[in-house]
Amino acid sequence: MRFDDILPELQPMYKDLPKIDLVNGLEDFRKLPVPDFNSSPYVVTTVDKFKGPESELLVKIYEKKDRGNELLPAVFWIHGGGYVLGHPDVDDGICEMFVLEANCVVVSVDYRLAPEHPYPAAIEDCYAGLKWMVENAENLRINTSKIGIAGASAGGGLTAALALLARDRGGPEIIFQMPLYPMIDDRNNSLSSHEITENDFSRVWNRESNMAAWKMYLGDMDLKDVPQYAAPARAKDLSGLPPTYTCVGQLDPFRDETIAYVTRLAQAGVPVEFHLYPGCFHGFDAYSSNAKISRQARNEYVKAMAKALHT
Repeated sequence: MRFDDILPELQPMYKDLPKIDLVNGLEDFRKLPVPDFNSSPYVVTTVDKFKGPESELLVKIYEKKDRGNELLPAVFWIHGGGYVLGHPDVDDGICEMFVLEANCVVVSVDYRLAPEHPYPAAIEDCYAGLKWMVENAENLRINTSKIGIAGASAGGGLTAALALLARDRGGPEIIFQMPLYPMIDDRNNSLSSHEITENDFSRVWNRESNMAAWKMYLGDMDLKDVPQYAAPARAKDLSGLPPTYTCVGQLDPFRDETIAYVTRLAQAGVPVEFHLYPGCFHGFDAYSSNAKISRQARNEYVKAMAKALHT
């Protein structure tokens, strides 16, 4: 696959992106400015902190202005960044969209990043954040019987891992999971992983960046010992997971692992909706949020969350 396979409306955005080099440029990528964002006057955002497994963690809470005392559904959102990058601020736009279009409260957690904090730091922080949200339901004015979890890329991987962890630890109860183009398989042995390489797609997530990020996240772990809560594609049993929505671009290295995950969810009896977007690279909806295909993708998954939370 080559640059010409990218949708024409996404090609200008691709050309403007910096080349990805996590091995030599991780700190430079961490210093990149947060994308410009016009916040909605109808959404109020507050910042709080809670005691995580090993450190104090920040959470951002998004809710409608003048919402009254009604108990609303909640979305626990997990940002992406290959387990090594990212901050809740990057996803203000999509979190506000969930608030307005899905009529819910959104809580987004600032989990610890690798390589400074390898597995299981991120997933344990996310689990602690989910528990904090449920335990503070009265203050947050949320309905704990209507909780969805969602995230994109590594946030999608953590979403899938969190669903497994909540199932196996007996809660909190989750009614819907939305792991968007999720980073769930450390083995990098799929056809799409070998197709989307640095040689042809150096400005978006590719095989080389993925392998580097997994190495940072897993640390010195022996590959035969990688648990399902680190790489959910390794899960032997997907039964009992909540109804699921996911999507992926056809030019995403995660294409095939996402398709395999969707197939196994369906075989395990989990209701699942899946969208494949031709001509789209990894994270296309975030990199180019105003493109027609990006608006379509976001509208589709936000509507799916709204339907799940209010049915």
